Amino acid sequence: MKKIVLVLLIAMCGTFVHPFSSYGKDWYFKPAKNNRPATTEPEYEALLKKYDGIFIGNTSRKELYLTFDNGYEAGYTSGILDTLKKEKVPATFFITGHYISDQPKLVKRMVKEGHIVGNHSWSHPDLSKISDAKYKKELAKLKGRYTKITGDKQMTYLRPPRGTFSERSLKLGHDSGYINVFWSAAYRDWLRDDQHGADYAYDHIMKRVHPGAVILLHTVSKDNAQALPRVIHDLKKQGYQFRSLDDLMAERVLPSKFW
Repeated sequence: MKKIVLVLLIAMCGTFVHPFSSYGKDWYFKPAKNNRPATTEPEYEALLKKYDGIFIGNTSRKELYLTFDNGYEAGYTSGILDTLKKEKVPATFFITGHYISDQPKLVKRMVKEGHIVGNHSWSHPDLSKISDAKYKKELAKLKGRYTKITGDKQMTYLRPPRGTFSERSLKLGHDSGYINVFWSAAYRDWLRDDQHGADYAYDHIMKRVHPGAVILLHTVSKDNAQALPRVIHDLKKQGYQFRSLDDLMAERVLPSKFW
């Protein structure tokens, strides 16, 4: 009886899909003590490797990859860009449709000052739950608006909203020409009504940093904006170098025990 039901399901659906391929997962990392590299679930790491995703860099070198999520503007991005320019630090900004529609000048400034702009989807949905057609539309609409505003036809990196993913969504991103980017260092910084001051942000960022860290920060945080100059200054004093995701991907094409 079970075989008959399975055959009928396959006939109706066309192709049998393994349950995990469409089942949503929430990304998370496992912090280590004393600024040692973070880890994640072996299952997650295997999926990222399968679809050329990123969550961490080369952990043998004191290099950092600074990324920001920009869902909407709270008045702090300009100051963050000022800090990055002064310190000569590259970053990647993952933007939504709301952000690029509301803040085209800031997006142009990001590009002009040498930063990477990544796709955070048009309307910030759970990419693991929407249809393939809707998924592609979300990414294409954002990229199209980005190209229209900046003239740049290249958009390489994708950060799934809220870090929610499935094997299907990772594959869709990969097949659409994107590199899925997660993170190995972050803290609860996205609530505008739950800010605690620059020292709080500084302590939490410094606590999570490790060699090869892909750092996630949100630009809506006043704490982050105020703490960033000190964070960058002190990490440089500790011997860290800030590099771009393009640098990381250039290294990944070379044989290495880390990939």
